[in-house]
Amino acid sequence: MNYIWSGMILLSLIAGFFTGRINEVAAAAVDGATGAVTLCVSLLGIMCLWTGLAKIGERAGLIDRIARIMRPVIRFLFPALNKTDAAVGAIVMNIVANLLGMGNAATPLGIAAMRELDRKNGFRGDASDEMCMFAVINTASLQLIPTTVISLRQSFGSAEASAIIVPVWISGICALAAGITAAKLFQRRKRL
Repeated sequence: MNYIWSGMILLSLIAGFFTGRINEVAAAAVDGATGAVTLCVSLLGIMCLWTGLAKIGERAGLIDRIARIMRPVIRFLFPALNKTDAAVGAIVMNIVANLLGMGNAATPLGIAAMRELDRKNGFRGDASDEMCMFAVINTASLQLIPTTVISLRQSFGSAEASAIIVPVWISGICALAAGITAAKLFQRRKRL
């Protein structure tokens, strides 16, 4: 990937030099870098807010309550886990973060969940059925409130930043249903 980016930058500089637009290339590079820093800072603020709220919810016992409510779903999706496994709490926190649209905050929670699942895995280096299912759920996550996308749309001046909510729900449900079905079929095929 480094070679691709380096090649694109070098090609841009060469094209700018030969077309007499090197000043425009330099100005675009500075504008792009400024925009990237601004975007990163705004996303960092959102991530800190949601990560802090997730930590407060965990300490207040909210995650345990949600885990109890989600127990039948977790049992269906992850049959090898019992309710006392540390992986269940990490999975629930990740799912809740994704449901609330905290995609950036869900990433560290997803990494923690995958570590817990790997500790429970008897075949180190190979993904267990639970690890595969979690990867599917995390990748095709359903978001009730896509806060990151809405905030990005607002920061770029969208007239109706929240107009994407219903399409996000529809696409999320379809992706999640297809992913879970495929993972369950592969698990069944593996057992046969």
